[in-house]
Amino acid sequence: MWRKIHSNRDPRDTLYSEIHKEFGSYFAIAGNAAKRLVGAYPKFFWGCMIFLMTLSFVLSFTVFRKPEKTNTAAVKKVNPVEDGFSQILQATGNIRETMKLKKLVDSLTAKKQLSVEDSTLLDSALDRLSKIHQTLK
Repeated sequence: MWRKIHSNRDPRDTLYSEIHKEFGSYFAIAGNAAKRLVGAYPKFFWGCMIFLMTLSFVLSFTVFRKPEKTNTAAVKKVNPVEDGFSQILQATGNIRETMKLKKLVDSLTAKKQLSVEDSTLLDSALDRLSKIHQTLK
């Protein structure tokens, strides 16, 4: 069988903590440079932010708007007589199968001791009855 491999790593060490440990100084330098740049030219960055938000708003309602899909599917010609007969035939088949399964379940439950085959047969019959019952709803 497969042997378990045990790791002796500290559970407090995560991917974020390792990346922070390795590259944290570089991120700090970049963050300080960005703060100084934004602090030096605040009106310019505020204007850029407003411009980008306005551009995003305009593009979301013009260019990136997906046209509504029109329902161009061809209408099927439905013959209500054929549809009704098929439903009647399906219901008749379900009733016949339900009666057969009910008779089978009654005969199996009348036994005092069930064999493995009887148990499997009873289980499959009850499953089929529940599926038929669900299709009727």
